[in-house]
Amino acid sequence: MNFVDIRRISCYNFVIAEYGIDGGGRLPSPFLSENRRRGRIFMEFTEILKVILLGIVEGITEWLPISSTGHIVLVDTFIPLRQSDAFKNMFNVVIQLGAILAVVVLFWKKLFPFQWKDKEKPVVQKDIFKLWGKVIIACIPAGVVGIIFDKYEIDQKISTPLVIAAMLILYGIAFIVVENKYKDRVFKINTTDEIDWKTALIIGAFQVLSLIPGTSRSGVTILGALLVGVARPAAAEFTFFLSIPVMFGASFIKIVKFVLENGGFAGSEIFALLLGSVVAFVVSLIAIKFLMNFVKKHDFKPFGWYRIALGAVVILAVVIPQLTC
Repeated sequence: MNFVDIRRISCYNFVIAEYGIDGGGRLPSPFLSENRRRGRIFMEFTEILKVILLGIVEGITEWLPISSTGHIVLVDTFIPLRQSDAFKNMFNVVIQLGAILAVVVLFWKKLFPFQWKDKEKPVVQKDIFKLWGKVIIACIPAGVVGIIFDKYEIDQKISTPLVIAAMLILYGIAFIVVENKYKDRVFKINTTDEIDWKTALIIGAFQVLSLIPGTSRSGVTILGALLVGVARPAAAEFTFFLSIPVMFGASFIKIVKFVLENGGFAGSEIFALLLGSVVAFVVSLIAIKFLMNFVKKHDFKPFGWYRIALGAVVILAVVIPQLTC
């Protein structure tokens, strides 16, 4: 039995559980009707477990440079969320809000430009306002191109397993090459405060590449920062800050578009979004702390090898079965 057969059997069982009809199209008996009600409850419970799993995957992969999209595709391939394609497309973006809130919580003192506790210090922290200015400047390229992508639904058209696998492998190789080339390099920028306006804009330009599924937003921005001389901890931290306006903007666009095209949210959809976001938030707290500690002692080559391996898995588990159907 291959992967396609498993999917067909799963679909067949879902039809029976949801509609209470057998393969011959016969009307359900009272016994089947009762089973159908039980099946519906069971399916709802399994959907909750799927949402929790997606939240965990998002919370981990959003911050590690290994592509959250690649992992989400794998999860949805083997245990698909029983929702419309329109909802899943929106869900995969909006769920990242929970992950973004983790950044705000962990880096609150570096992000909030006001303070009232220390009377010897000014209430307004000008350095933090300056940092936000650099973040906004860095977000402009991806913001402009992202609007174009969304308007013409380019992201949906290129969001194929083959493209995702190719990007996973390509940038995995790039990480290994860059780390080997700059193994003994002394970085000129070691903190986010030292990142100037020009460097911020260049890093932001690299973020445009993350619009291609499978690239990894954190991965490509960290890679770009390394190339322009930013040390790993500062590169990771600035990448986290960039994610705040980018993902809030992307989520807002996706939500508005979904509401306009579908007339609003069903109760189960709201629950799924909230649950997924909460799980992503909790897991992100752990993932961000892990990455910040990791980059102080190690390079990014392990993530490069992992990306290559994951890309190969996507090809073997998804691309090849699709080609042979």
